[in-house]
Amino acid sequence: MKNNFTFVRRVLGVAGLLGALALPQQVAAQATMSPAKLEALKKELAVEIDKQQKATQQMVDMVFSFGELGFQETETSRYLTGILKKNGFTIEQGIAGIPTAWVAKWGSGKPVIAIGSDIDCIPKASQKPGVAYHDPIIEGAPGHGEGHNSGQPLNVTAVLALKKIMEREKIPGTLMLWPGVAEEQLGAKAYFVRDGYFKNVDACIFTHVGDNLGVSYGDGGGNGMISVKFNFDGQAAHSAGAPWRGRSALDAVELMDIGWNFHREHMEVTQRSHYVIPDGGDQPNVVPSKASVWYYFRDRTYPKIIQMYDDAKKMAQGATLMTNTTVTHEVMGSAWPGHMNKPVAEAMYQNIRAVGLPTWSADDQVLARAIQKEMKAPKTDRRNKPIDGLAMKLDTLTKPDEFSIGGGSDDIADISWNVPTVVLRYPANIPGLPGHHWSNAVSMATPIAHKGVTAGAKAEAMTLLDMLVKPEILKDAWTYFNEVQTKDTKYTPLISATDKPAIKLNEGIMAEFRPEMKKYYYNPAKYKTYLEQLGIKYPMVKPESEPKAVSGGQ
Repeated sequence: MKNNFTFVRRVLGVAGLLGALALPQQVAAQATMSPAKLEALKKELAVEIDKQQKATQQMVDMVFSFGELGFQETETSRYLTGILKKNGFTIEQGIAGIPTAWVAKWGSGKPVIAIGSDIDCIPKASQKPGVAYHDPIIEGAPGHGEGHNSGQPLNVTAVLALKKIMEREKIPGTLMLWPGVAEEQLGAKAYFVRDGYFKNVDACIFTHVGDNLGVSYGDGGGNGMISVKFNFDGQAAHSAGAPWRGRSALDAVELMDIGWNFHREHMEVTQRSHYVIPDGGDQPNVVPSKASVWYYFRDRTYPKIIQMYDDAKKMAQGATLMTNTTVTHEVMGSAWPGHMNKPVAEAMYQNIRAVGLPTWSADDQVLARAIQKEMKAPKTDRRNKPIDGLAMKLDTLTKPDEFSIGGGSDDIADISWNVPTVVLRYPANIPGLPGHHWSNAVSMATPIAHKGVTAGAKAEAMTLLDMLVKPEILKDAWTYFNEVQTKDTKYTPLISATDKPAIKLNEGIMAEFRPEMKKYYYNPAKYKTYLEQLGIKYPMVKPESEPKAVSGGQ
């Protein structure tokens, strides 16, 4: 079976390449472009992207103001697809059965290059941008406490600049933009793969907010994951009058959690497992007839993740035996451990070096150092690089981790095991912050994010152009994919053919907060920036965080 699968995978990879080479016009366009002309076009791209800084800033600020949780990104998707449709892209809405998911395409022929980024935000992360202390726009509301408001504006900026050159130079190729819906729940990308949206794609560039301009290849050291909710059913009763007639679903939840927490002692150090109880009953004087617990099971390999999943199902059944209840479970999301493509990463890094980091202003650095102080940021990062304000030195090309004890997960990994993929990190956030937190929203509608997105758009547009006119990049990418990445490891989905996206997730939270949040949507027709609309004088820091004057020496 494995040998047959490898043969099919390699045939598909070769077929994709042969399909591209079968287009005479594309071969001519790619083969005849001189290095000098390519360099001139890249400089033109950079100039065009600089001209679009106002439009880029407006997109970043607008999506920030929407602040929509996973599967509920309706305003964000409507806004972004509206811009793309106006610029000649054809839009397919509601892909993979997800109302807020879409694919936008422009161009024709090979290569087909997918360009993606996430669009969802974080619960309870509402925060005024440019303010270096906790100051929510709306208390308790969701907000962009990771920075997913910036990636799609970067992509749109890059492809619109590239589109002008492709039209004028008659460069064949298809650009395919798509959103990472509900990435915080790892809820969508495996379904995009399962439903065939990447079958004819030659490569994928994904963008994700970071605090430097960089790219990596190989195994990044993260974990894969499966997200599962266990729903217990019991029987209600009066908690004081006749508790013996009740069967508590909440007891079952708690007993399962106790079992799992004891189990942790005997698990490998690479595992990560965590849970919340979204439903623990209604009120104390009613024995809970229904209760649920939602788990994330993470580890470094597919077999280990599946083992955790199987162990959890056994514990859930054990809890039902102890409480005379029943249980069902539903998969809420999944992600494989990631593996990024070396040839594409190497090509991208050359463009990253050409672009370089943005020029940060004194105000940018004041904001960064103030929020680092507020959040008690560490002095160095995990690679022992100093944390002091914004990055001033460009990242190196990040090589695979030789050893990892595990970490976070990202469902872009599912794309990466089906088509050569890289993730472009761009410097729109501030180093040393905790992540998934209101503090990570502080920079995300400020000049820091605006400059970082512009720099990232340049690196992405240049790399896309390389992939369109230099066929050896995609040839080498598929060779690496077939002969290195998938030589011994084969992709097996963590979702089944019958699993469905959890599209109702976060409906209640958004229904609660959206009416008030709408009052704060960015109005670019009236205000130059979202900072101006909110009345924020950039940067706003606590008085004790302001740099002290240094007296001169004698």
